[in-house]
Amino acid sequence: MTTWVRPVVQALRQLLGYSHLRISVMLSPCPHAMGREAEVVRSYPEVDRVQSSEHFWNFLLWGKTAESWSWHSQGVVLFLGGDQFFALAIAKRLGYRSVVYAEWDARWPRWIDAFGVMNEQVRQALPEIYRSKATVVGDLMVDVDAADAPVGPSAKPLIGLLPGSKATKLTQGVPLEVAIAVELQKTHPQCRFVLFLAPTVDLEQLQSYGQVKTNPLVSSMGNIEIEVMEKEGQESYLLAATGLRIDICRQFPALTELKKLTFALTTVGANTAQLGALGIPMVILLPTQHTEALKHLDGLPGLIARIPWVGQQSTRLINYLIAKKKRLFAWPNLWAGREIVPELMGDLTPMGVASQLTPWLDHPEQLTQIRQQLQQVRGQSGAAIAMAELVAEQIAVQQTPVRMSLTK
Repeated sequence: MTTWVRPVVQALRQLLGYSHLRISVMLSPCPHAMGREAEVVRSYPEVDRVQSSEHFWNFLLWGKTAESWSWHSQGVVLFLGGDQFFALAIAKRLGYRSVVYAEWDARWPRWIDAFGVMNEQVRQALPEIYRSKATVVGDLMVDVDAADAPVGPSAKPLIGLLPGSKATKLTQGVPLEVAIAVELQKTHPQCRFVLFLAPTVDLEQLQSYGQVKTNPLVSSMGNIEIEVMEKEGQESYLLAATGLRIDICRQFPALTELKKLTFALTTVGANTAQLGALGIPMVILLPTQHTEALKHLDGLPGLIARIPWVGQQSTRLINYLIAKKKRLFAWPNLWAGREIVPELMGDLTPMGVASQLTPWLDHPEQLTQIRQQLQQVRGQSGAAIAMAELVAEQIAVQQTPVRMSLTK
């Protein structure tokens, strides 16, 4: 939603305006969904209407939306995540043109009208007869707000905590990252810390992830409890049991604040793409000692972890599969095909992670090298406006004002 849908709807309005364009976002079911995607999209001023995922199958099978939407006779279905077949099926049902953003592979080329592909490799993988349908637009993951001027890291070390947005990540991420911050503060008291709160998580939920009575994993992830401090007219912050203060950033997206970071602690997901696009050094935390936190992983490890009863007994097997495959998880590392930012995996402890991060604080030239490498692999921005241009081309084919549907 934040790395694909948001920049594209902004680009569509920038290019095509408001007078003849209605943007409808239809969410499809996703095992990785956090449950509040519809609420997030409704906050985007560029979007006219949103249908949440629980109503998706009823529309796909019977053509009925929850709010009985009317549809213009002509339009474009734009695929921005999920299953490409869904976009094709919806386009056929509505009689609309279809445009697909293809990150790794472009499917159903015989029936899709146009593809915006991430790179030339994706285009070349298409049968030659269909390659003319594909345009290389770049990677939507690296499209950042160009109007937001560069800020640069703070004079004093400022370390960002990004524990994620889903419960499976937050149950480990909050206590582990807070405990790492406590360890770093012991050896480098000049460090400051800020936790970036996902828009789908409120302060009450955040506190629950950092207290033993509501999150038993706190005791095994450093055993540092937290309390959210709120004062009227002042910014909220976390107070760790040790007395360490961690500021809370609730702004979203928080590009300006992110750019001030010396480095960040985060987990797998879109966070790594945004941080990489901004050139911010990071360490990816993949604690695998608790099966519950493995359920968000893709592929066979995540599938095993999600099997009832069996998953609870299979932590060692999952760890073995991950180690054997030696796959990369962070987006900057996937872009580069090598590990630019460290991915720490296994039975992680706050003290162990902190000891691996202290060289970054003692030798900041290491961070400079990482920033340079991130800037080299992140590519050029502009994929969002290129996708909007592809939509405009399909609109031109129809020669009349249209209404648009996005599937996610």
